[in-house]
Amino acid sequence: MTDITRLREFIQLFTQLIDVSADDEERILKDGKVLLSELIEHDDWLPEQFAMPSPERYQQYLLYCDPLERFSVVSFVWGAGQTTPVHDHTVWGMVGVMRGSELCEEFNFTPDGDALIAAGSHQIAPGGIDLVSPRIGDIHRVSNALTDKPSVSIHVYGANIGAVSRHVYDLNSGNKSTFISGYSSSVVPNLWDRSI
Repeated sequence: MTDITRLREFIQLFTQLIDVSADDEERILKDGKVLLSELIEHDDWLPEQFAMPSPERYQQYLLYCDPLERFSVVSFVWGAGQTTPVHDHTVWGMVGVMRGSELCEEFNFTPDGDALIAAGSHQIAPGGIDLVSPRIGDIHRVSNALTDKPSVSIHVYGANIGAVSRHVYDLNSGNKSTFISGYSSSVVPNLWDRSI
């Protein structure tokens, strides 16, 4: 059985950060990035059932949601070569790569707001963290940069991300469609069983 003590401690510390930071997104991202870095530095705490790829599509497993839905923690698992559509989040977020590698392609609206244009791309290796929010840049497409094995990243968002109304974008037409992602499983880790 996996020891999820690190996850429990991360959630406790992140809850304290949210309690003292309120809506100070800049502080949450700055201090939260340190906490997430410490969590993904160790690859010994994520239960295997929350790291399972699917041949059909990437998986989004809920690890924890704050009771007031102020933040959520999610593991993303990418099969070889899998990719998201171009999408936004509408809330702040942090993406920390724990296994494998991810490619992030960023997009911005043209000055007239009618179309999206590529704004750059970068690869994220284990230990790397990417930040998103409507304030600093929120539209991207993410892919497993590996063609031969899965990648796993841990995401923290400023809401219950599986219940947030967001958008996917068609780069050819410029059209956007609303979606709510949900989650890939109906269970979360039992953080509170300390009997192990």
